[in-house]
Amino acid sequence: MKKALFITWIFLVFSVALMAQKKPKEIRKNVPVDSIVLSDPFILADKKTNMYYMTGTGGMLWKSKNLKLWEGPFEVAKTDPTSWMGPKPMIWAAEIHNYKNKYYYFATFTNQAVTIDTVNGNTVERRASHVLVSDKPDGPFVPMKDATYLPANKPTLDGTFWIDKDGKPYMVYCYEWLQAVDGTIEKIELKPDLSGSVGEGKLLFKASDSPWSREKDKNGKDVPNRVTDGPYLFKTGTNRLGMIWTSWIYDVYTQGVAYSQSGTLDGPWIQEKDPITPPNYGHGMLFKTLEGKLLMSLHSHKDNKGKYHRVPHFFEVDITGDKLIVGKPFIP
Repeated sequence: MKKALFITWIFLVFSVALMAQKKPKEIRKNVPVDSIVLSDPFILADKKTNMYYMTGTGGMLWKSKNLKLWEGPFEVAKTDPTSWMGPKPMIWAAEIHNYKNKYYYFATFTNQAVTIDTVNGNTVERRASHVLVSDKPDGPFVPMKDATYLPANKPTLDGTFWIDKDGKPYMVYCYEWLQAVDGTIEKIELKPDLSGSVGEGKLLFKASDSPWSREKDKNGKDVPNRVTDGPYLFKTGTNRLGMIWTSWIYDVYTQGVAYSQSGTLDGPWIQEKDPITPPNYGHGMLFKTLEGKLLMSLHSHKDNKGKYHRVPHFFEVDITGDKLIVGKPFIP
């Protein structure tokens, strides 16, 4: 009898522990945007639902009717635990794109249990950009046909979406500096329904092409920074193709811009000389408010002894001319 009671007690303890592990995050309401700690904030202004949806690093979603007060966080990414991602992948830099009446979740997934390489003493984990799909902007977002979009032995991140002049869909992503040493930004063609990739990736430019990013090498020499981060594409009022992306000026998180001479993803890409946002702001994207005002969403960056503190911010933006011009901060 005692043995049966003990087994019952163990079962109850295990069940309670399991329920505690699966307990969903508390959904908060009326949260000011500057009270949300979030890297890589991406905004979808969805006219169908008259709502803003904000994603980013962490795999969570926030909703708002006015950009000022938000509800969340909601867990929306439903990955396959038997896939290369493993049961609990890290999720970085999520984006939601509305395309052909569906909503696509572009994000970086990391399986920390799998090591694919070691370069210059740095361990390279299994990490790649991938795409999930949903019929609704708030998910759930689930896997599609292809198990992988990019090579398994290549760490990639920060995938974003673009339809090029040839009418084909593409993912533009970063090949991480940890393995590449000189980080790159590349493109790969996607299937018409975005359910997988076509062919191989192609180099667009390298981190070292930037005239503004800087770091010190192991000998203390001043050199271009190796990091490529957060690409996002746009067209100016003169139909010029541009790309904002982020790197570092020594220990300062910084965002710059490049323009394609051909007007296509193939470039060549010409880097602007100077950064476009204030110091310690980056990983931006552009969106129009539900009223039609163009804004840039990005995060501020503070480093406290190796612990990053990042908060979403908005800036006014003008692209009616030949170049992107970042204006004053926008306070909802």
